[in-house]
Amino acid sequence: MLVEALAAAGGTAVVQAAGTDAWNAFRQAVARWFGRGDAQREQAELERLDQTATALHTTDPGQVERARLVQKASWQARIEALLESLDEAERDQAAAQLRALLAEHVPEVRVTAGPGGVATGGNTNIRAEGSSIAAGVIHGGAHISPPPTPDPPGD
Repeated sequence: MLVEALAAAGGTAVVQAAGTDAWNAFRQAVARWFGRGDAQREQAELERLDQTATALHTTDPGQVERARLVQKASWQARIEALLESLDEAERDQAAAQLRALLAEHVPEVRVTAGPGGVATGGNTNIRAEGSSIAAGVIHGGAHISPPPTPDPPGD
């Protein structure tokens, strides 16, 4: 479970950092972590990370969330596979290194809302369908009634 949670945090961090000001330093650190001292492996990881950033930034706007989920899952699986391939002592060391990397490069997100407000640390999608109401916050209630019936034409 610890490996899965750490891998999920790593996958999320890759997707969130792609294209930000922190991306270059973060991608270098992630590639070094994956490379584990092997320069060729590190270079291959830099290329994969760049492919991820490109994929996320060239995706059709209507497909961005799906692309983010795919990339997150891909990186989560890669991190998990690496950690699971190590013996216990190496896994513990690699996990500690990854936690330190994430703590250094991924800002902690704190989300708050005032009374009656809504806060989210990620994407929020609020939509109404079929003549319904959708809102993040409604003060004073909401009411839906059928539209008024038009007066019959006069004779």
